[in-house]
Parts: sequence; structure tokens; C-alpha cells
Amino acid sequence: MPSESFLKKIMGRDLQIMENDADMGPEYGDHAAEPEIIADFTEYSPFHIGHRHCMMEAKRRVPEGIFVAVIPGPLERNGRGLPYMMTREARAAIAIRAGADIAIEGPPMGVMGSGQYSLCLAAMFRALDADWIPRGYRPIPGFEEVLRRINLGHRVVPRPHRIVDLDKGETLLEGPLEEDNYVITSLARALGKLGFDFRGKFIFVERIGGVSGTEIRRAVSDGDLQRVAGMLPSETMDVLREEIEAGRAPLHDMRLEEEIIRNASEPGMDELMDLNLFDEVTASALIRGRPYMTLREVEEAIPHSFSRHHRQRILSVLEAKVHKGLVHKYIENYPSVIRILGFKDKQILKEFKDRIPHRRLEIWQ
Repeated sequence: MPSESFLKKIMGRDLQIMENDADMGPEYGDHAAEPEIIADFTEYSPFHIGHRHCMMEAKRRVPEGIFVAVIPGPLERNGRGLPYMMTREARAAIAIRAGADIAIEGPPMGVMGSGQYSLCLAAMFRALDADWIPRGYRPIPGFEEVLRRINLGHRVVPRPHRIVDLDKGETLLEGPLEEDNYVITSLARALGKLGFDFRGKFIFVERIGGVSGTEIRRAVSDGDLQRVAGMLPSETMDVLREEIEAGRAPLHDMRLEEEIIRNASEPGMDELMDLNLFDEVTASALIRGRPYMTLREVEEAIPHSFSRHHRQRILSVLEAKVHKGLVHKYIENYPSVIRILGFKDKQILKEFKDRIPHRRLEIWQ
């Protein structure tokens, strides 16, 4: 099990990365037309056979393209506000070994709302001038029409309990969406907001069965990787074992509990309201619930929201003490730098650099 000091080092370093990136304006300019960029955003926590299936299908359809894996990101918290199993360096290493050409750093998901990180993802695809965007989806009745409208370039947006085509003024689907499908509609909406023409750019791949992220995380926590060996490619098994032996994994059961308890217990109303994702209801509830002795007490004091991930995201904001001003500035300039976490070989790296010479690039050290 990794040490708390290891996790603190990651959090401190990544908060500084966010602050530095927020202070830099992005670079713009002309870009090359070839080779084509396949930009895939996936958390890879961990990379499983479903991820490989989507990657290989995209590479099959665009064999001469550069497959760019956009892997979030600073503070190592996922879109549900929960810790990742491994660092993004490890997740990038798996992606490259498994077939990606380039792995780059994505946004810090767990301390943002879904709309905020969708805007960041859209900005990254625009910065890459992505030609193709592969996305896995779960087939449900009526969703094929949603996908068809998106690839026509329609402004298809998620509303509470329904999906709407704004261009046609039509409700396409009733009821809440499963998470993978919701991400697709949120991303299309954000791309439209930024004026990125996504007509015909999505490669929709039906997700394969037999994979459970929950079962994988339980098996890793229990130290029984063989139990889920059929769900994980050999590249994931190899890197995960390396990270466990080095004391860098697993991270998905770890929180900086003392930081969360202190940041929930000490700040006044104004200071709490300055934190990202906080509103008056959340801040007031935390103040009323004081004093706190355990992480569970803090979690239970956080009021429910329309988002089922609200509590875990608030815990992540408290853990790193992420302020609204930082996040807003970060989003405004995102991506001020395209941070390369890994690459297949030097020739691929050169082709990638030549493809987007208008962007500020940095090799992860």
C-alpha cells in the first residue's frame, strides 16, 4: 500500500501544476493536415479489455492515424470524485504498451463539475485538431438515433431525465442516461459550445460485456489479481504488479483523511464558499455538522445533489483545497500546454509535434 506521504507529494505537485498552467495563455497558429489524429479520452483506471477493444477498432478504421490517449490528470481523482487506482504516469505506460501512439495529460476531473471538465476535454480536442474521436457506448433502445444526430453535427444535449436535439427542437430519449452514454452527449454539447465542427468525427464503438470496474477494484484491494485476469490485458497486469511492488499502487482506497477533516472543520463560511463546487447549501451543511472526527462524518454531512457524485467530488475539493478562481482561470486557458506523458517511439513523437506545431508541448519528467 502506498504511503500517505507519497499521496501528499502527488497532491502538492499537481496543485502547483494547475496553478502554473492557469497562469499561461494557450498558443495558437497554423497546423498540419496529416497524419490524422485519433483523440481518445478514457480514464484507464485500469485499462481493461473493453478499452483495448475500442482502441483497436479506432485504429482499424484509421490505420494511418496517430492514436492519442488523453489521460486525466492532476490530483488523480476521477469524474466520480474517487481516487484512481494508479497514477497517470502508470496509466499512460499501460496505454502505450497496449497500442496507443501518444499519451497526454487530461484535465483534473474529480474536483470539477461535469460541465467544467467536458469543456476542458472539448478544448483539448480542439487544440489537437482531432480528426476522429472514438467513444464506447452502451446500446439501449433509442440511443442509436442520439448517436446518429450527433454525427450529423446536431446540438444534442443532456437535460434532467431526457436528451434533446436543440437544432430540431425534439426530445430524442426519455429517462436518465448510463454514465458512458451521458459522457458522449456532454462532450458533444461542449464541442458545440466551443464552435468545434464534430460532424462525422465520432467513432462510436459498442461496449463489450464481461467487464466490471467494481470487481476489478475489489480484486486489487484484496490482492487477488488472478480473479479478474480475464478482464485485464497483460500490459495492465504487468504495470499494475510493477506499481504495487514499487509502493505506488493501489491508490483507489486512499484519501488524505486528516486534510479533509481539517478543511471541513476550520474554514469559515466565506472561505468554504470560495472552494470549487461549493454553494451556500453545501457550505452551511458542513458548518452545521461540526466538529468532525472521521471522514465518514464529513461525507454524511455533505448534502445530496442532483449529481450522484456530488459528495465524492466535494471530498476531493476539500482534500486538495481547490478554489473556484483557480479552476475558472485553468479552464479559461486550457490547455495552455499539452503535456506528453508517454510515446511509442521518437518517430511518432516527431510526427505528433509536426502535426500540431502551433501548440506548446512539454515532455513529462
